[in-house]
Amino acid sequence: MNKPLMAKATAVWLVDNTTLSFKQIADFCNMHELEVQGIADGDVAAGVKGFDPVASNQLDEGEIARGQKDPAYTLKLKHNPAAEGEELRRGPRYTPLSKRQDRPAAILWLVKFHPELTDAQISRLVGTTKPTISAIRDRSHWNIANISPIDPVALGLCRQSELDAAVQKAAKSKPEVMSDDERRKLVSTESSLAMPDEPRLPSSIAGLENFSLTREDAKPTRERDADSFFNLPEADDEEDDPAG
Repeated sequence: MNKPLMAKATAVWLVDNTTLSFKQIADFCNMHELEVQGIADGDVAAGVKGFDPVASNQLDEGEIARGQKDPAYTLKLKHNPAAEGEELRRGPRYTPLSKRQDRPAAILWLVKFHPELTDAQISRLVGTTKPTISAIRDRSHWNIANISPIDPVALGLCRQSELDAAVQKAAKSKPEVMSDDERRKLVSTESSLAMPDEPRLPSSIAGLENFSLTREDAKPTRERDADSFFNLPEADDEEDDPAG
């Protein structure tokens, strides 16, 4: 899918200079809607100067006008020969010097809230090395006491769409959660909806499902009539003579 040059800067310009919806801007710039909302809130792309897509001959003013009148309208990008045949980026992600100090906080956030992600996926998302990820996982990083988890999307290290794709891919490799400890971890929405509605018993009391405090097999009580209490044993015919 073709996207405008300097897509994030273009999104900044559209947010600041138009009344287009976040979805329209996200679709035009090939971004996630939440990422565009982060730009509007000032949490994403802070300090990025807007890039005018009209002045750069990537978008017509008429397209913007139609989009502002109809929120369901999809903006059409002008033919851009420079964007043809563009392939996905390969190799480690480049992180600007100003943001490299934020990578440990982003790694800690991913490790804490998305434990299903592999080291390779985290490395691709924030552009770091596997030894750094391992050090943060086992809390042996030299500055672990001063690191606070921060969303990498809010830090501008990756896109929300890229994070969602990585989480969905990791969830497919582990569709079911077997143990109680794993149930407490964050899983994908599909896995959560697939879980049974009935809560499972803790392993400590497993096997007591049929336990009951009532005695179903009580012994039958022996019926006795009133006369049976007065049937004393018969005395001997000849009683001992007290004189003999």
